[in-house]
Amino acid sequence: MTVYLVRRLAFLAISFVIAMLVLFLLLRVLPGDPANALLSVNATPEQIAAAQAQVGSDRPLIEQFFDWFGSLATLDLGTSFISSLPVGPEIAARMAVTIPLTLLSFALALLIALPAGFVAAVRSDRWYGVALSGFSQLGIAVPVFWVGILLVNVFAVNLRLLPSGGFPRDDWANPADALTSLVLPVITIGLVMSASLTRYIRSATLDVIGSDYLRSARAQGASFSGAFRRHGLRNGSVPVISILGIELATTFLGAVVVESVFALPGLGSMLLTAIQQHDYPNIQGILFVSTLLVLLIGFAADVVQRFIDPRLRVSISGNGIR
Repeated sequence: MTVYLVRRLAFLAISFVIAMLVLFLLLRVLPGDPANALLSVNATPEQIAAAQAQVGSDRPLIEQFFDWFGSLATLDLGTSFISSLPVGPEIAARMAVTIPLTLLSFALALLIALPAGFVAAVRSDRWYGVALSGFSQLGIAVPVFWVGILLVNVFAVNLRLLPSGGFPRDDWANPADALTSLVLPVITIGLVMSASLTRYIRSATLDVIGSDYLRSARAQGASFSGAFRRHGLRNGSVPVISILGIELATTFLGAVVVESVFALPGLGSMLLTAIQQHDYPNIQGILFVSTLLVLLIGFAADVVQRFIDPRLRVSISGNGIR
């Protein structure tokens, strides 16, 4: 297991470096100069040169990359071109909205998908099992922003039970108000994410039900529930865990999108503003944090999956379990 962790950490580091290089190059090949964010329409050549020197866009790309990557090593995400404020503290403040939204939405999706997927598999020959499978297929096809608009129209505009958007000015000083403002966004993301999760859980459950080891346990006199708890849960959870890692990362990215629908001051609105203003430090900082979180989620899912299933800890060379 130790050897695997070292290899996996090395792969994580390499993946991170490659992702940062791709991110840096993609932003640099876009039309326009980062210095344009500091210039007016009628800027003189001297002002353009001064702005380019200020943001460093007049230097070679390789030098710009190593300077930026070196600052990342010290957790310095730079300074905004527009507000002249440090990017790191601003992202941390926005994460206080995005992270709770992501985790609450993912928890709701699990609460819906786990029983729904299990029932859809165990009762696949009943009408409600078929209905659950159909609803999960439909949920995957529905855009998340459309669900948000529909929920706002029903619960905020017509019934006036919940706020249509926004977030308290004092953030989490009043947790009740903050949580109330997140109810509709959480339901929006949770419903959409639960649809895809239901399909994966249903598929994993069907594999367990049709497995030889479960039939053997039943033939020896074990009840279905007892055989499933003893033999099916661990085997069925192995493929699901990797999917949960992907879905958690997708939930985080979905939260960034949904924030614009509900006017939440999270990473989504910050990224949209930064793109409109060509504020490269803010764009790079947000994408850096997002990429790092996605990579860490994938790393955690792989480690948990390997820990649960001893078969994954057996080396290919046949040296035994590590």
